[in-house]
Amino acid sequence: MKSLTNGLFKNNDLIGRFLMTMLLSSNLYRNDFCSKLPSETPTVSSQSEFSILPSSLKSLSLDGHFCFEHNHHAANDFGNRYHFLPAAVLHPKSVLDISSVVRHVYEMGTASTLTIAARGRGHSLQGQAQAHLGVVIKMETLREQEICFHTGDLPYVDVSGGELWINILHEGLKHGLAPKSWTDYLHLTVGGTLSNAGISGQAFRHGPQINNVYELEVVTGTGEIVTCTKKHNADLFYGVLGGLGQFGIITRARISVEQAPKRVKWIRMLYSDFSIFCQDQEHLISSDNHFEYVEGFVIINRTGLLNNWRSTFSPKDPLQASKFQSEGKTLYCLEIAKYFNPEDSDTLNQRIEVLLEELKYIECTLFLSDVSYVEFLDRVHVSEIKLREIGLWEVPHPWLNLLIPKSRIHEFAQEVFGNILTDTSNGPVLIYPVNKSRWDSKTSMVTPQEDLVYLVAFLSSAVPSSTKSDGLEHILAQNRRILDFCDSTGLGVKQYLPHYNTQKEWRAHFGNKWEVFRKRKYKYDPLAILSPGQKIFQKEKAYL
Repeated sequence: MKSLTNGLFKNNDLIGRFLMTMLLSSNLYRNDFCSKLPSETPTVSSQSEFSILPSSLKSLSLDGHFCFEHNHHAANDFGNRYHFLPAAVLHPKSVLDISSVVRHVYEMGTASTLTIAARGRGHSLQGQAQAHLGVVIKMETLREQEICFHTGDLPYVDVSGGELWINILHEGLKHGLAPKSWTDYLHLTVGGTLSNAGISGQAFRHGPQINNVYELEVVTGTGEIVTCTKKHNADLFYGVLGGLGQFGIITRARISVEQAPKRVKWIRMLYSDFSIFCQDQEHLISSDNHFEYVEGFVIINRTGLLNNWRSTFSPKDPLQASKFQSEGKTLYCLEIAKYFNPEDSDTLNQRIEVLLEELKYIECTLFLSDVSYVEFLDRVHVSEIKLREIGLWEVPHPWLNLLIPKSRIHEFAQEVFGNILTDTSNGPVLIYPVNKSRWDSKTSMVTPQEDLVYLVAFLSSAVPSSTKSDGLEHILAQNRRILDFCDSTGLGVKQYLPHYNTQKEWRAHFGNKWEVFRKRKYKYDPLAILSPGQKIFQKEKAYL
């Protein structure tokens, strides 16, 4: 299986390239101690508890319905490492369904340990959207809010929190409109990405997805349905954005949109010098007149790299490209995109040539492609289909996503890309800068202190049962080495899509935002009912 997996990675460099996109009190929490980690194989609750909970939930009058059996799908996620079975799965048809269930659990009080997790497409990495013996809400079935685009000076789209970004893209193109900021993978729900951040190659220009929201409808941990904006219920608005699902369930969002292009010039090139690579990336994101998308990735000891690109890209110099050798080298790929419409094609090509002259890449490694806007944005889905066909999609994904201050990125690269990583055959390693001047610091998302930070994402896939370098234990050990290096050298790194096991770690992660986060949790979810899988706060029975 190893050769099959590695071969697929080598022939599909887009594989797995999404960030979820790809992702917090009172005495009730016993001094705010973090939830204890349950075992990865859930223990079975007593028969009495299982019989009481479903009968209580069955008494609710709903537009949708509950499922109390055959819910193993709700105990799985993309990370494929944690599996916690819920007592019930709610398939809501209305926001009132969600509100009623949350209010019901809230009114059960501290005598019940029942918790609730909102689940989109299940792309969490470490059980964040699971609820052990609790209720999982299948957000995709919430269709009360249709996708509705509005034009004007500030065009926007109203969507359900369970709507997929890919559906918004297709519907928007009917009106010539599209959201400004994306994730690398579009088959994710709106509520899921807004609860984390939603970062991709457009973030340097528009900020993450959480910076492009005008209004939210949220069901809080008490079951209250609240509409919030930057000016109305602003504390909840900013708290929910990037809030890891701790303060409420996003049931509707109003998202900023812009005129959508029809075509994309998609370009790749290689560098052997990390400093020059970073200089060019930082140069590109410093101007609004260059490209709409800037990302990059690290390539270590890969054979036949440029030849693998030919299925999607065309080399500028085919002869010289065929002579280029990538094996045994550490290389850095710059990936950029320029949006355009067909009538502007001639002038665009001239403009791109001028822009590329400003960059210092290895000349024979320039590859270009002309694709539709949909093909470019939905590029990762092609790899997903191929992996599903051969049964290699549902494998463990021990991903590690880091935000690193610009001032320490060279130190990080020297150790991690020079010593810790020996190859990148287990999956892509993304690296690109984002300028925080485009980000709103009022949201719950945590970033390093500097204005310019690098996103570095290790998007590994593990071969089941392997004890070699492509096995889960090896990759996890490698991740620990990277984190230990960051901690021991005080790099000031923050995790994106964070996962911690202790309260001390969560406090350190949130830093000076912790007290605000904690107070919001007590205000909007006082019993710690929501998103237990994040393991930030713990719902406990009252002492009797």
